[in-house]
Amino acid sequence: MLSTGRFGVAPRSDNRDMKESEPHSSLGRFLTIADTAEVLNISVTQAYALVRSGELPAIRIGAHGHWRIERSVLESYIDAMYEETRRLSLWNQSEYANVAELSVGVPLTAQSRTSSS
Repeated sequence: MLSTGRFGVAPRSDNRDMKESEPHSSLGRFLTIADTAEVLNISVTQAYALVRSGELPAIRIGAHGHWRIERSVLESYIDAMYEETRRLSLWNQSEYANVAELSVGVPLTAQSRTSSS
């Protein structure tokens, strides 16, 4: 028997999209800061900081102004973070793409012949 997590669904063992692994009804449309922190595997303080900075869009609900993050917004945020990581990786690779070419350069004998002509 497969054990279930806090929300009555089995914990994910891979990086599949949340839409594929958890039914929408299991968590509802909106997530609390704590739910969001659990999904992202970060602390509640870190999740709150993402919301307060505006990096993770959220709304305030009720008289007490409790923060709620829409599930689709969280999914978009995760997708954007994957894309940012992918682009950063490509950028870092491109910085070193020509290192071998630069280190090889033109042989000294050929260089001295062209400069003396």
